[in-house]
Amino acid sequence: MLRIEHAYWLLALFLAGAAWLNLRERRWWHAAFWTVLAALFAGGDYVLTATKAQHQLPAQLAGVGVLSLAVLAPRMKRGHLTERSAEEREADALRLRHKLLIPALLIPLVTLLVALFGNRANFGSVALFAQKQMTLTGLALACVIALIAALIVTRARRRAGLAEGRRLLDTLGWAALLPLTLAALGGVFAATGVGAAIADLVRMAIPVQSALACIVAYGIGMVLFTVIMGNAFAAFPVLTAGIGLPLLIQMHGAHPAILGALGMLTGYCGTLFTPMAANFNIVPVALLALPNQNDVIRAQWKTGAMLLIVNLVLMYLLVFRF
Repeated sequence: MLRIEHAYWLLALFLAGAAWLNLRERRWWHAAFWTVLAALFAGGDYVLTATKAQHQLPAQLAGVGVLSLAVLAPRMKRGHLTERSAEEREADALRLRHKLLIPALLIPLVTLLVALFGNRANFGSVALFAQKQMTLTGLALACVIALIAALIVTRARRRAGLAEGRRLLDTLGWAALLPLTLAALGGVFAATGVGAAIADLVRMAIPVQSALACIVAYGIGMVLFTVIMGNAFAAFPVLTAGIGLPLLIQMHGAHPAILGALGMLTGYCGTLFTPMAANFNIVPVALLALPNQNDVIRAQWKTGAMLLIVNLVLMYLLVFRF
């Protein structure tokens, strides 16, 4: 049976490979950072099992590893990594043309197929995919298939996947972890009762009998929390627990599915405003070598503001009509 832990182990191997390449080039801080991260991914399942068995040492070591990442991250400087010339890359692009899209399109296609039909994939009485982790496992499988397809289409050497993956990973640096950490932060906030505290503050600040006021509070709150946390996934559980569920769904009868979909989309408007969304707004600056760190935000904030207004209107018009 394919489980999400297998994907974590595969990711740990990739990180270890990236660490090894950096070690060979004497990029010590990068090598140390990716080595620690590889160990955390590889040992996550063991830490969970040990914690359930009341053995705290593995969890404590994992905590030391997380703190080590925070110490190592500021020392990771973006250095020059050898890559092919622009002329060579342009020549390959002209040779391959639309074939380059095949590996990229395979990722959503395979993921969708696994999500829809993975529960039917059985070998006798054994299911191929774990039911609770089917979509994520399908995504991991899709990435492996896409890598194989990319090697076939480009006729590249097998080590090219590791080499180019390492180059992109080192270009992103510690920012590659931001989506993971910020999403976890939202879960921590929700578990510690931040949503209930927000609900109390909203009740004091707005007339909760007004559905429009609650819609505006929910939408603006999603944007503000996304700006602070850098990720709508982190803001969603907090604002939905604090405003969406008690005020809009339970008090005013809003449709949960429509509210959730539009609420998340509204949160993404906040992503366009904040440097905390490093994978969207800071990483492209590094990849494109733009002169100012805020150039991406400057180019898109007006679009985000217009989308916010449209989403609030749609939310008010739709969530109470179905």
